[in-house]
Amino acid sequence: MTQNELDILASDQERFAAEERLRAAVENGRLALEELAPRLDEVHASRTRGELETACRGLPRPGPRDALVVDRAPTSRGFVAGIFGGFERKGHWVVPPRMTLWSMWGGGKLDLTEARFSSQDTEIRAVALWGGTRIVVPEDVDVEVRGLGLFGVFDKRAAKKAGTAGTPRVVIKGLALFGAVVTRTKKK
Repeated sequence: MTQNELDILASDQERFAAEERLRAAVENGRLALEELAPRLDEVHASRTRGELETACRGLPRPGPRDALVVDRAPTSRGFVAGIFGGFERKGHWVVPPRMTLWSMWGGGKLDLTEARFSSQDTEIRAVALWGGTRIVVPEDVDVEVRGLGLFGVFDKRAAKKAGTAGTPRVVIKGLALFGAVVTRTKKK
């Protein structure tokens, strides 16, 4: 940032982003928990962008996939159904800690590639009865797939361990009866 940009008065949204940056640094082990409260006080007292940068000193700027787990309420319900129809959830949204997907004589798609998670561990229960559900997960989360295909398919292709500390964990489980639950990984 140039000196002129540092002198601009900070907005509430910029203060909130700085708070998230500090909390993410504690979660990632870059900042000790004891340092969080004094730095948050600096953020709340900041009037300019430069003062916000001072409060976040020594921390990297967030990248496009930083802070996958956020301290915000889910923006989707925990139950989604496609009965004689379909559903689709994609884009920027906050995933609840537990979610049930129900496809019956219909289908649906759940895309987590741009989503953020409200919990470190997320459980997705997928039930496909004479229908289909497609779940797309980003490559930078741990994914475990446990499901049963009875006269149907419960695909485990997306199951993997990223092995990175602090990475969100998604467990997909459920039943495909005369239907299919398909999981895929999408690169960012």
